[in-house]
Amino acid sequence: MVTSIPALTAGRLTRPDGAVIHYETGGEGPAVVFAHGLGGNHLSWWQSAPVFAERHRVVAFSHRGFWPSTVASGVPDPQLYAGDLVALLDHLGIDKAVIVGQSMGGWTCAETALAAPDRVAGLVMACTSGSFDYDHFGDAGVAAWRKAAPAAIDALAKRGIHRAAGARMAEEQSALHALYQAVDRLSLGLDKVEIGNRIRAMRTRRPEDAARIACPVLFVTGEEDLLICPRGVELVAGRFPKGRFVSVPVSGHSVYFERAAIFNALVDGFLGEIGWR
Repeated sequence: MVTSIPALTAGRLTRPDGAVIHYETGGEGPAVVFAHGLGGNHLSWWQSAPVFAERHRVVAFSHRGFWPSTVASGVPDPQLYAGDLVALLDHLGIDKAVIVGQSMGGWTCAETALAAPDRVAGLVMACTSGSFDYDHFGDAGVAAWRKAAPAAIDALAKRGIHRAAGARMAEEQSALHALYQAVDRLSLGLDKVEIGNRIRAMRTRRPEDAARIACPVLFVTGEEDLLICPRGVELVAGRFPKGRFVSVPVSGHSVYFERAAIFNALVDGFLGEIGWR
């Protein structure tokens, strides 16, 4: 028997500064919001949003400036991401949600939970520590990763492989890798180097900030991640009152895309654990 998957409908929210936030939503039940990374947009969640819409109200949106969302002018300011998300929750009549953030989306997760804790039932930090710094721990594993990662990333570029997808996805799932690249290209003209610089400048949060996030938090990372240090994510996760860390084998920076079935199962289990059904 074929299961009927709820249809998602598109909408747009215009912010006071002229930015337009594109979103898609559908399904019924406790809300789950998906926040994409630097190489994506709302389409990045094509393997997750429809699945969770069977039992939840889902929202997948594109951050300001990421296709098809827009900004009035200039480079999008990541400092505004959390405010955009809270405004989107208001616009959709959602009082509280679990936020799932991939890479850059982890900044949106963390900053929203700090700014509006009453609106966040839980966080899933996918291949990210968000705005939380892990270099200050002085960990040898982080230092070794810092030393090795740049050369490995350069090697990917020389082979035409997307750094956020990784060699394993490109070699084992070439069509999936091509789709990942195509989704990234939709934000043509967006200065992602500058946005990356801006989000890295925001990585100033310390353990005392983590202690302020009382909701359950699931950290999921790929053991082969070259962009966000897996050991660093593990260290940060240990500072959250209700944090849990999971490392996914044979996976890079985009577990949600590369190992979608595993990722969805982990998120579904987390939702069950916190009673978000």
